[in-house]
Amino acid sequence: MFRTALRNVLAHKARLMMTALAVLLGVAFVSGTLVFSDTVGEAVKKASAKSFKDVAVSVQATSGDAPPIPEDGQNRTTLLTDRLADQVRALPGVAAVHANVSGRATVADKDNQPIGNDWQNVATNYQPGAGGKDSRYPVVQGRGPASAGEIALDEATAEKGGLKLGDTVRFATDGPALHKKLVGIVHSEDPQVTAGGSLALFDTATAQKLFVHPGQYDELVVAAKPGTDEKALTAAVEKLLPKDRATATSGAVLAAEQAKMVEQSNQAMSKTLLVFAGIALFVGIFIIANTFTMLISQRSREIALMRAIGASRRQVVRSVLAEAGLLGLVSSVVGFALGTGIAVTMRAVLNANGAGFPDGPLVISPNSVLSALGVGVLVTVLAAWLPSRKAAKIAPVEALNTVDAAPRLRGLVVRNTIGAVVTAAGVAIMLYVSTLKDAEDITPAMAGSALTLVGVIILAPLLSRPLVSLVGKVTTRVFGVSGKLAKENALRNPRRTAATASALMIGLTLITGMTVAGVSGQRASDEMAAQGLTADYQVTTANFRGLEPELTKKAARLPGVQAAVPFRSAAFETDGGSGYGSITGTDLAHLDKVTDLTFVSGSMDAVRDGGVAVSRSRAEKLHWKTGETHEVGFFTGTEKKEKARLKVAGVYEDNATVGDLFGSTALVDPHNKPVKDEKVLVKTADGPDAGLEKEIRKALGDSPLLKVQDKDALRKENAGSIDTVLNMVYGLLGMAVIIAVVGVVNTLAMSVFERTREIGMLRAMGLARSGIKQMVRLESVVISLFGAVLGIGVGVFLAWAGGKMAAGAMPTYEMILPWDRLGIFLAIALVVGVLAAAWPARRAARLNMLESIGAQ
Repeated sequence: MFRTALRNVLAHKARLMMTALAVLLGVAFVSGTLVFSDTVGEAVKKASAKSFKDVAVSVQATSGDAPPIPEDGQNRTTLLTDRLADQVRALPGVAAVHANVSGRATVADKDNQPIGNDWQNVATNYQPGAGGKDSRYPVVQGRGPASAGEIALDEATAEKGGLKLGDTVRFATDGPALHKKLVGIVHSEDPQVTAGGSLALFDTATAQKLFVHPGQYDELVVAAKPGTDEKALTAAVEKLLPKDRATATSGAVLAAEQAKMVEQSNQAMSKTLLVFAGIALFVGIFIIANTFTMLISQRSREIALMRAIGASRRQVVRSVLAEAGLLGLVSSVVGFALGTGIAVTMRAVLNANGAGFPDGPLVISPNSVLSALGVGVLVTVLAAWLPSRKAAKIAPVEALNTVDAAPRLRGLVVRNTIGAVVTAAGVAIMLYVSTLKDAEDITPAMAGSALTLVGVIILAPLLSRPLVSLVGKVTTRVFGVSGKLAKENALRNPRRTAATASALMIGLTLITGMTVAGVSGQRASDEMAAQGLTADYQVTTANFRGLEPELTKKAARLPGVQAAVPFRSAAFETDGGSGYGSITGTDLAHLDKVTDLTFVSGSMDAVRDGGVAVSRSRAEKLHWKTGETHEVGFFTGTEKKEKARLKVAGVYEDNATVGDLFGSTALVDPHNKPVKDEKVLVKTADGPDAGLEKEIRKALGDSPLLKVQDKDALRKENAGSIDTVLNMVYGLLGMAVIIAVVGVVNTLAMSVFERTREIGMLRAMGLARSGIKQMVRLESVVISLFGAVLGIGVGVFLAWAGGKMAAGAMPTYEMILPWDRLGIFLAIALVVGVLAAAWPARRAARLNMLESIGAQ
């Protein structure tokens, strides 16, 4: 039977080609993800390990009883001093001690645009050794910084900014722009820098002034002499440290922790990509099952003869599964090779777009090979299992039937019943999901979506008859006989039509659902951002560290500026710890110029008298009412909370500009150290103006961290992030759609082979070659449109039900149907139908009339 299976694979190479392609593409997606993940993960691990190569012990300060270290990391107080560094240097086994100062510095390019991402923009001190150079940062050009007016940058940062030796570098740490002369360009292998960040180097005194205080450091990195026991050295260093004020960690422990973090990050990325790979393979299952069903139907007489000469049902099943296994194995091997190429290409493309993955060799682990091949073979065998059982049920007596006998089709009652139950369960869950107001637990939504999709797939043969008949009326009216024949061919075998269309339906369901949810969320986000906003500009910083209040006052005095209103916040815990919140502190005298507030009860005058105002939704959650006084505990960065009593002076309609709770800056400032303006809203006399925007920037220090945005810019920023996500989803789901196209081509090609005699008869009756081509093309279009209509319909329903959960977090959420994009999806389905039919239609039209009529 194994030889029979091998002979069948070789005998039907052309018919199995498209099925092999579907498996190949799915495996390529899986293997590409695994190889890419392993390669990048190993490269990052090695780069991280290299950064700890000369680290025997790392000493870092903890807060203890010292002043709390602010999140912005600037001008903080630490307990690591020159005296402590000298004590560590004196220990036996210590080869050297690097006293590091670290912070964040955002460098501007020639157009004053920030380079890199703030959380990856590293700044530290350059520490020349005996030879006058810092071994951590090899100098490529120039020299290291040696005075307050000098700076050095890494190669990538200098190249991105178009900066050369001698240029003046504009940068910001936490406030107005600073200027220093570029005296050196260095090479860095810091993973943060190579991953798209930047590196700025200062002399030690300057770095201390910018980020800590004179004579203080963030970290002492201890290098050990050869043969020194790392654990013993760590213990010796720890004895010198103030209790509970600083920690000593061995380099081996740090490297292990870093490797673990890299592995976790790598796994998160891999899991995301593998989800989409799983979708692609799921789509492939329909193509594989469809192919083997058609092959078994065409070989029913052959299988009956095998049964007549003694083959058991179990042997028939094994033969079909062996055939599927061979097909899956060959396709998986080729798919793995293609996936490896995809991994290499993906890494190069992402690096070209600024991903900054470290250099390293291609990593092909045994787990990746076995996983990819195993998945490909398993999916193929599972998809062929039901067709193999159908083959085993062919009776030996059917060998006496003529080849012209139409295959016997089973009824759909059982299938329709199961499909109705599954679909009803899925729809019921999604209707329940639509009543939820909290999106924290998405498990019911995921379960309901999966059940609904599976249920519709099961019901697809039943749904195909009315939908295909409807489309068939159009094709018949427009294209005459060819259109009618296309409709009848699509309806001839509902199971086959449904399986072919379901592959396309799955991809379009997911794409449609993501699109509707994304566009609706975008509209809600726009409305929330503009809700109550009457200011012309919003000023924030890219690093979210805020602005100095004095700069805000300076902007308010500019000609043409009516008001510059600051917004600060402080987090608190309600009495008894029953709830948490954040209060916004603002300039109550000018607040009405930048936002439109509608009070439900109380008034702004009462708020100005020392009270606070609460949004309607927040007041309902906290059960606060106008006139009440509530005790809260403001968070201070330690376990101790600062108690305060808040008098509710009013309740207002929800307003995104001021948030859930607001009062005066005097109420918030005592709980903020240091005091910073998180955002500033600017109202001008004559509306947004490019000249005035520059003046505002200048008044605020013209820092590359500044973001001065009008309403349109805010909307575009929100739209850009959602469009990026949607484009990524389109790209990843594109593989599933491509596999679905392969399925349409495969079904049509095998259908043409199956109907060879019928096509010959049509030609003999006078149907021209062009009519044959048109008939096959229209059949393909009908099937594709059927899948598209189902996919779009299910996608819209799932987006509607799931989107209801977003209303809790986004009160302005309302489902929006992007008709233009839905129209594009339908047009894509139409194009898919036409393109998929190109080769089968051409093959059908070129069949010889007489040979076709005599075909067996």
